[in-house]
Amino acid sequence: MSLQHFAKPQWLTFDCYGTLIQWDEGLLECVRELLALKGISHRETDFIRVYDQYEYGLEQQPSYMSFRQVSEQALRRTLTDLGVGYEQGDGEAFVARIGRMPPFPEVVETLGWLKQQGFKLSIVSNTDDNIIAGNVAQLGGHIDRVITAQQAEAYKPNPRLFDFAHASLGVQRSQVLHICASPHLDLVAARDMGFHCIWIDRGTQRVAPADYQPDAVLATLDELRQLFASLGWTHD
Repeated sequence: MSLQHFAKPQWLTFDCYGTLIQWDEGLLECVRELLALKGISHRETDFIRVYDQYEYGLEQQPSYMSFRQVSEQALRRTLTDLGVGYEQGDGEAFVARIGRMPPFPEVVETLGWLKQQGFKLSIVSNTDDNIIAGNVAQLGGHIDRVITAQQAEAYKPNPRLFDFAHASLGVQRSQVLHICASPHLDLVAARDMGFHCIWIDRGTQRVAPADYQPDAVLATLDELRQLFASLGWTHD
């Protein structure tokens, strides 16, 4: 797909973690502290790899569970696999840290600029309402709607979450532009559902699906300024 013949959308939807919020950085910091408290070091990479697998698997089960439950169960199973003891407070502390993860440096200013250009902004995220609230509070008041897996009772890349989001915003798939950093969740959904999508590739070594080409690939969110100007979507 291409944006050259795509009319300026009324709504921009965003993935939250990894796109607006520093997920990898925040998770790594949290894991380092958690493992240090348990007397373990230099296992952060192993932890994140195993945790990601468990989190994804739990999210894709037929029976919906909250992201808080997903996170706590994935944490318990990961620590067990690594031969580390799990305590009840570990899960609560882990989930609490997610809501405190900060935005990337360019995000708040860019969101403000997008609002000035007349766009409405929504987040579509695999999380719970009360977890993401802490992250949204750091985004300068620029977000108009927050749509979560909890509301739809479905996780990306399940189309049910995006269908719920599009219906909630009153847009068709052809009228919305999604902006994300997650190739195995958001880009897969865009490929399968046929909505327009910009990939923010922040150099994490994640790769897009081999059979899908995003409408644009940018390194940081503020590169939207130049792209949207080239499309005639902005004003001085």
